[in-house]
Amino acid sequence: MPNDDTYQTLASVSQSSYRDRASKFYGFAYPVTTEDEVKEILASIRKKYHDANHYCYAYRLGYDNPAIRMNDDGEPSGSAGKPIYGQILSKDITNVLIVVVRYFGGTKLGIPGLIQAFRTAAREAIESNTIVTRTLDETHTILFPYPVLSQVMKIIKEDSASILNQKFDQQCSITFTIRKSLSGKILGRLERVAGLETDINNLKSGI
Repeated sequence: MPNDDTYQTLASVSQSSYRDRASKFYGFAYPVTTEDEVKEILASIRKKYHDANHYCYAYRLGYDNPAIRMNDDGEPSGSAGKPIYGQILSKDITNVLIVVVRYFGGTKLGIPGLIQAFRTAAREAIESNTIVTRTLDETHTILFPYPVLSQVMKIIKEDSASILNQKFDQQCSITFTIRKSLSGKILGRLERVAGLETDINNLKSGI
């Protein structure tokens, strides 16, 4: 990963195709952020390519202690999910799902042949995409009395935070997101505002 608060991922959806001795391998690369997204994509692929023999995949979600999974879907152990995941690692990307759909052509490829096929389909799906750098963001909620609203809004604007939710009453609240490396600075400024409270339990990672 390039820096402490950035990561690389895919810009969009892409695909590839590879053929070896009549077996066809279709690779699909997706930017994803949750396991629910992964499940939805896998379900849609299985529905669209319902006549395929195997739906092998690998994904990586998150930055610190990422969620990782590899699935051979009936192919010999280590011949599909692992080489697919190897391409994710080689490109140093996260928040990504790579699926390779196989149509069996009648001739067994052997484990070396399968590894080569799944690796190639995964690599070409990634290479037909664009790798982009995203920032790691944090989300915070602050509580403060209405008279200091202008001070709070000035700080949020100057520190380039993005407001997600706001409520203005006698007791106001704002939920905002900001790049991780800038989080300490803005919280330090806000904590000096009279009567303001920072809800540190609401902090979330942006990845």
